Amino acid sequence: MVRPSPETLCGWGRVPVPGRERRSEDLRHLTRGLPLSRGLGRSYGDSSLPPPSHPVAANTTLADRILAFDAATGIVRAEAGLSMAALHRVLLPRGFFTPVSPGTSFVTLGGAVAADVHGKNHHVAGCFGAHVTALTLAVADGRVVTCSPTVERDLFRATVGGMGLTGHILEVEFRMERVPSPWIDQEVEQAPNIDAFIEALDRAAREWPFTVGWIDCLTTGSAMGRGFVGKGRWDPDGPPDPPREPFRPFVPFEMPGFVLSDLTVRVFNESIYRVLGRPRRGRVSPQPFFYPLDAIGHWSRMYGRRGMTQYQCVIPRAAGREAVREVLRVPVERGGASFLCVLKDCGAEGLGLLSFPKPGISIALDLPIRRDTQALVDALNERVIAAGGRVYLAKDTFTRADHFRQMEPRLAEWQEIRRRWDPNLTLRSAQSVRLFGDPP
Repeated sequence: MVRPSPETLCGWGRVPVPGRERRSEDLRHLTRGLPLSRGLGRSYGDSSLPPPSHPVAANTTLADRILAFDAATGIVRAEAGLSMAALHRVLLPRGFFTPVSPGTSFVTLGGAVAADVHGKNHHVAGCFGAHVTALTLAVADGRVVTCSPTVERDLFRATVGGMGLTGHILEVEFRMERVPSPWIDQEVEQAPNIDAFIEALDRAAREWPFTVGWIDCLTTGSAMGRGFVGKGRWDPDGPPDPPREPFRPFVPFEMPGFVLSDLTVRVFNESIYRVLGRPRRGRVSPQPFFYPLDAIGHWSRMYGRRGMTQYQCVIPRAAGREAVREVLRVPVERGGASFLCVLKDCGAEGLGLLSFPKPGISIALDLPIRRDTQALVDALNERVIAAGGRVYLAKDTFTRADHFRQMEPRLAEWQEIRRRWDPNLTLRSAQSVRLFGDPP
């Protein structure tokens, strides 16, 4: 395995490819002639990595200004390189939070649009793109174009969730949510098996705007799928002052491989179930509720030199609980130890043509990369295809092109719109080469 160096780029899974970044505050100038923009590099696989023939990406993080904010409407316009963490530092004390937030605050607004991120409130709020009112793009021929749900609608639909392949995102305009306090009212419910877990998740979705669950995916028998469901809402009685940002320890180096063996993961899962999964209710800071893993800097180093991948799929509700069990059986049977297995309730499909969620249950597995990881992902994908589900491109590293085509009936329409704006496929990534057959 090649280790990350100044002449390589990698996603959060730490699997590198040859490449380098250019940075500038002027995105229009920076992106000219480059195949791809990327932000903070929190997509797990190769979606934000450049293609082999043009291994240079535009890093947007110096373009991080808030350009306009209307407190009466909550509409904010900002440069694509602004992170949610920075935006929250400015606007949460004023009573505003992003309407949708993924599992990390270290995502840029451009990345949030490109991946059409979803959060713990997808069943009520949809994806991030549902709240975007306008985008400014530099398209393949160099023009700067504004698109929205009503202006250049096809381009907008192809860009939201389009992984940066329809244009370099320069500016994002969207509506922030007004919150009654900067605190979360949280409740945790424990579930002894997968049936009880799904029932608890269903109940929570009817009563709470934020829901998420963790399960121990290595248990078998009657305890298979045991875990806990976390529920939350903005606390109307919380104090007006936001919580202080906590100290963030970090993993200083790549851990040796034995740290995440099947045995240590089993011990870790038992501890999580007994300690973090104990039933309780109380007021908590948004930080641990929305972003528990942000509390540990460089946590992906725990997976060692080979790196890691996250496999995230959605199983349609119509496929039933047995389809969820089928997916969860795969890592147990193949020994793919995962210390993190998160399930979320997903609502209606969004406007973006490659947006990930659909009505059902999302399953996310963090997996150490091993010699058999490709076979493990193939087996998972076969179960997902049989259930009528699909995978999340922002997390994907190993899905084969033919598997993705079977999962995604919207792909042909997206490709037609993309070709209309970029007939030469000037904008592309390592992922688009792998999945869509783009020129390398």
